[in-house]
Amino acid sequence: MYRGFKQECPEGVVQEDAFKEIYAKFFPHGNSSLYAHHVFKAFDLNSNGQISFRDLLVSLSQLLRGTAYDKLKFAFKLYDVNGDGCITKAELTDIVSSVHELMGRSSHNRHEPDDGIEVVSRAGVEDKQTREHVERLFKKLDLNGDGVVTIDEFIQSCMQDEVITESLKVFEGL
Repeated sequence: MYRGFKQECPEGVVQEDAFKEIYAKFFPHGNSSLYAHHVFKAFDLNSNGQISFRDLLVSLSQLLRGTAYDKLKFAFKLYDVNGDGCITKAELTDIVSSVHELMGRSSHNRHEPDDGIEVVSRAGVEDKQTREHVERLFKKLDLNGDGVVTIDEFIQSCMQDEVITESLKVFEGL
């Protein structure tokens, strides 16, 4: 694995632009740039703008071999866009939107034709669905209703969700 890493990254680190290029190859049908940015930040353990081989190993180990708690800690770090220790509705919206873009969904908004009547495009409907999805998800995660999701709330809420706990077991036994 190290030889492959060094072959692709002779300097011994991955910069964000290169990471985005690699990520785009795995998701060719959508815009992976924003989501790749969030993943890059989660893998950049030293917050120095690059991923070392050690950063890669530690992060992959956490995701593939870690406990449910470890995996949820990693997910929280991904969702906590500004790294302040809590997830806001805006951060959750940013992540959900980046996943939609990754999957090839449009992110354009409403448009107004010449006759002045506002028309809601398919993207406008998707934006409304995104907002509604974020509202439901945020309400579920923000256990004390204070407008932010702490790591404790995030982990507790996720551990109570059967679908999430089952998905955390995907790599068990590999």
